[in-house]
Amino acid sequence: MPLDPSYFDYPHRSYGMDHDFYDWSMLADRKAVEWPGNARIALWINVALQYFPLNQEGKPFAPVAGMTTSYPDLRHYTLREYGNRVGIYRLLKAFDKYSISPTFAVNTRLAERYPYLVNKLRERGDEIICHGWDMDTPHYGGMDAGEEAKLVKKSLQGLREITGQAVEGWISPSKSQSMHTPELLAKNGVKYMCDWINDDMPYPFRTDAGEIIAMPLSTELEDRFIMHHNLHSETEYAEQMIDAFDFLYKEAAEQGGRMLALSVHPWMLGQPHRIGKFEQVLEHITGHDGVWSAGAGEIAAVWQGQQS
Repeated sequence: MPLDPSYFDYPHRSYGMDHDFYDWSMLADRKAVEWPGNARIALWINVALQYFPLNQEGKPFAPVAGMTTSYPDLRHYTLREYGNRVGIYRLLKAFDKYSISPTFAVNTRLAERYPYLVNKLRERGDEIICHGWDMDTPHYGGMDAGEEAKLVKKSLQGLREITGQAVEGWISPSKSQSMHTPELLAKNGVKYMCDWINDDMPYPFRTDAGEIIAMPLSTELEDRFIMHHNLHSETEYAEQMIDAFDFLYKEAAEQGGRMLALSVHPWMLGQPHRIGKFEQVLEHITGHDGVWSAGAGEIAAVWQGQQS
């Protein structure tokens, strides 16, 4: 049976998007972006420093990559801790070797628990963004708006006090948001968020508290998603990262600057059998002219400065 014409009558029915958060546009039709030094690629490597409680509640859903067996799930808990004690230092050495400027997405509760790690990041001077309170404290539809407002404020204030940084970026635990999250972030001084993965480039996102930048952090190019979820090998991971770079590098020559956003986890890539493949990726990328490695906030600022 054909659909009744009334099916297509609803609020926000229009050409493009059916909401007012952002305007619809084709990537190829947008104003070309020029990165510093006339670079083709802005390289954003986001390192997730996460705290998974051993006694997670898992409400209203279990955190992505969280505990999966009955309490105490020491197998998964200690593997995540391995990343914060061992794997992270292998990543830092790789970043320094290839002159990479990473961004660190940090749970506030992790910052409280691991002062030695926060001190190391402060010494390096790399950008730190807020990854929420912890991985078992999601933002979600149906969450009490007042409780979420307190959670956002607590997470940001706590991380700013501990790190001494402005902390102007945000990634929700499991990239989960409620309808109120972007507005709450804007109210609390966040300039960009990384939960929406529907593009290759930054774009303006409207809220009732003002505009915020959406910085897409691809799940498809995430180490955990590729190796932990899709069960691909380390070699296949490296091939996919290199393929993504090569394609965007060529596209940038024709359409203007592009952004390559790689999401990495120390408990995944910091393993001795994987770090070599990650270094292979970095060697390939940095072996090309026209690659600008920068923090997410700096990339967002350069992009925003060219949008008027």
